[in-house]
Amino acid sequence: MPRPSTSSTPHPHLVRFPFRLRLRLCCSTSSSPPPPQPPPRRGMELARSACSKEHHKIYAGWFAVADPDGDGRVTGADATKFFAMSGLSRADLKQVWAIADTKRQGFLGFGEFVAAMQLVSLAQAGEEITRDSLKREDLSSLDPPVMEGLDELLARSKAGVKRVHPEENGTPQVQVPSANSWFSSKSAKKMQVPLTAVTSVIDGLKRLYVEKLKPLEVAYRFNDFASPLLTSSDFDAKPMVMLLGQYSTGKTTFIKHLLQTSYPGAHVGPEPTTDRFVVVMSGSDERTIPGNTIAVQADMPFTGLTTFGGAFLSKFECSQMPHPLLDHITFVDTPGVLSGEKQRTQRSYDFTGITSWFAAKCDLILLLFDPHKLDISDEFKRVIASLRGHDDKIRVVLNKADQVDTQQLMRVYGALMWSLGKVLNTPEVARVYIGSFNDKPVNESAVGPIGKDLFEKEQDDLLCDLKDIPKKACDRRINEFVKRARAAKIHAYIIGHLKKEMPAMMGKAKAQQRLIDNLGDEFAKVQREYHLPAGDFPDVEHFKEVLGGYNIDKFEKMKPKLVQAVDDMLAYDIPELLKNFRNPYE
Repeated sequence: MPRPSTSSTPHPHLVRFPFRLRLRLCCSTSSSPPPPQPPPRRGMELARSACSKEHHKIYAGWFAVADPDGDGRVTGADATKFFAMSGLSRADLKQVWAIADTKRQGFLGFGEFVAAMQLVSLAQAGEEITRDSLKREDLSSLDPPVMEGLDELLARSKAGVKRVHPEENGTPQVQVPSANSWFSSKSAKKMQVPLTAVTSVIDGLKRLYVEKLKPLEVAYRFNDFASPLLTSSDFDAKPMVMLLGQYSTGKTTFIKHLLQTSYPGAHVGPEPTTDRFVVVMSGSDERTIPGNTIAVQADMPFTGLTTFGGAFLSKFECSQMPHPLLDHITFVDTPGVLSGEKQRTQRSYDFTGITSWFAAKCDLILLLFDPHKLDISDEFKRVIASLRGHDDKIRVVLNKADQVDTQQLMRVYGALMWSLGKVLNTPEVARVYIGSFNDKPVNESAVGPIGKDLFEKEQDDLLCDLKDIPKKACDRRINEFVKRARAAKIHAYIIGHLKKEMPAMMGKAKAQQRLIDNLGDEFAKVQREYHLPAGDFPDVEHFKEVLGGYNIDKFEKMKPKLVQAVDDMLAYDIPELLKNFRNPYE
């Protein structure tokens, strides 16, 4: 594996994984070389798009020309005009876009634009373009490509310098997308933004949510029954990975192992150490932010947690630090799930409800076990049950597996699968990763050479899963958005049906209680009437609990126009949005 050039020196915290495993994330959004660092320890390397200061300045001028509206995004339409000056074939340019737009956002930021230009330069030199092309050692010395007619455009363009202002570290500052203003009620009423005006898939989803889905959610109080209303920060948030497990199964150590350094507020020990939910995310300096503070910051995707009250927010904090990995992924460390006699102690907040809230936001959920803690307690069962609907995100990790020998490990694995089979009500076999995710050498005397080789392959597979998270983040956002839209539509049908069943004058209290008591039957009626899949309906008991606090007669009647708007969004608007932001050369 080639080492990065000196212009792309790895972060000093990054050290090599025990088995030389490397978590490579596409960091094309970070376009400038970091300041000189001490010689790095051998470690986890991140693939960067190396670029010299001289070339960086050239590309900044080119970016201003390629981005005529100055929003910091080169869309597919912009790219087809600009890239045509390279003289490359359509097949080559299709490959360039596919590699540069690795997150499938539908546009190129400045970092992705630099990567695209380097790929164009390689293609012009007659070299094959692959995803490994951006890992070459000579990228920093690679000359910019030949763009026919670009010099004339640069001479005529004076606005380019005004639009792109490199900061001291050399990273150009882009304008904040106006999509953030759509979420204010006044702006939403005044502005009806056409779908063709948005410049990314995420902005398109924001526009569709504000104009078509949010009115339905507000009308039938979907936010009180299922999930809080979405904000702009919910769409813009980095991908999240949540770790769940009993005490001392290695959740905090797992995060430190990936970061190869500790983070503010991290405590590790054999006793229950993590007594709070900790969000580990990127920041300009190392600090911890209390839960009450982080929950009211509009630019953070945690405002919905205020519904769980002050008792929870006092057990919630955000740990920020500068780290290349955290530029792409946010980790959620959770308190250990209670087991045995500890379950008799009631928590002061809704632990299951909070894990369910995070599960809806997360891109990956890791359930951690160790060979000596395979029992699934009642609270752990409730937590796993709360993950219903997010089965595709769940991965199981058998951690600290080098604490037993090979024969015992086989028995432990069988016992774990047996325990999971009783809790995970799915016909598919859960994917279980086996390893010892810490910075200590593997206990080879216990597991032997075969076990050591197994751990290497298992770690490699898990790290591949983590590596793919940023690349699939946009697809995941679309998937979660569609799930939410379907859930909101079914919720509207249920509320509309219950409202219709209420009497016009007398006996309203008795009628409401009858409807709540027979809610399962009412769900079945709605399912038959509107031909809806039974698996998409909410949990009956939870719905009963929330519904008991409302007067059904006060709900809105069924509004077919609101439901039709969501149907049109799912059938036409979202496919059209994806079509607009696919590879422009397809």
